[in-house]
Amino acid sequence: MALDDIDLEYVRLGETGLSVSELAFGTWRFGREADDGTVEIDRERAHELLDAYETAGGRFIDTADVYGGGDSERWIGEWLADRDREEYVLASKIYWPTREDDPNGRGLGRKHIRRNIDLMLDRLGTEYLDVLYIHRWDEATPARELMRTLTGLVDDGKVNYLGASTFVPNAWRVAQANELAEREGLEQFTVSQPRYNLVNREVEGDYLDMCDHYGLGVCPWSPLAQGMLTGKYDREDRTADSAAGRSDDWKDAYLTDENFAVLDEVQAVADAEDATPAQVAIAWLSHHDSVAVPLLGARTVDQLEENLGAAAVDLSDDQFERLNEAKGGPYDDI
Repeated sequence: MALDDIDLEYVRLGETGLSVSELAFGTWRFGREADDGTVEIDRERAHELLDAYETAGGRFIDTADVYGGGDSERWIGEWLADRDREEYVLASKIYWPTREDDPNGRGLGRKHIRRNIDLMLDRLGTEYLDVLYIHRWDEATPARELMRTLTGLVDDGKVNYLGASTFVPNAWRVAQANELAEREGLEQFTVSQPRYNLVNREVEGDYLDMCDHYGLGVCPWSPLAQGMLTGKYDREDRTADSAAGRSDDWKDAYLTDENFAVLDEVQAVADAEDATPAQVAIAWLSHHDSVAVPLLGARTVDQLEENLGAAAVDLSDDQFERLNEAKGGPYDDI
């Protein structure tokens, strides 16, 4: 499906009043330096990818202050400069160190957040963010300080909605922060960005139940399990040179018999729907009752075009359940 033939629809982001594109575009590879010193996506390619996403009707762009050392935000800002900013939904994240050897140049303390939000907005060339995520949890910052600081950003008009991004599920921390915020009349987290896909199922159970309870819009990252669900690897790749660029830890985590059984089911559905495995894996998330918007990434325009084609894949209830049951969640045997 060509980009001109894709017309992304708008969906509600959780229980907020914000409407967003049904597929978001993540920019974590913008300006990212690979191990060999090359930049994975340079400024020119970044703008080509943003053009392609826009052509398909996409308006929900996700970044972070540390992506590309700030270049991701900077290049997005340059791209937006000759467009109507109000037509786009911008999300960024804060937490990781941005000032070397400065103990206050990292984390979620008030000093770091207040300093960095202005730098983020300046790079993006905007007066506000639609969504500000905490990129990870900061053990050193009390929840009350965090939520009061974030509420101040909303009150100042610099941020519209608050989100929590995570690698390890931490439902109790979001619940603690939101309960405190409710008691004290502060802004609550209304968006969540966990890792979630057909083979990484650790958020099932308490975390997704928590998101449902608080009405958080779930925007999962890594929908393709770092490429495993694209079908580019097969069982022989555990030792073959075609996966030589992957670490042994990655191979041990992803190239497993259990995960290849999931991929077999994904491929079967893809064949039935005249789709690609990547499109089916993304469509499974889009059809998920607990998911608001999957977050896509891509190195090339062709990859992005393929992934955006997932919007046209209409899974049946039976196909969704077949995929859902291909690999159990962490709590199935309890």
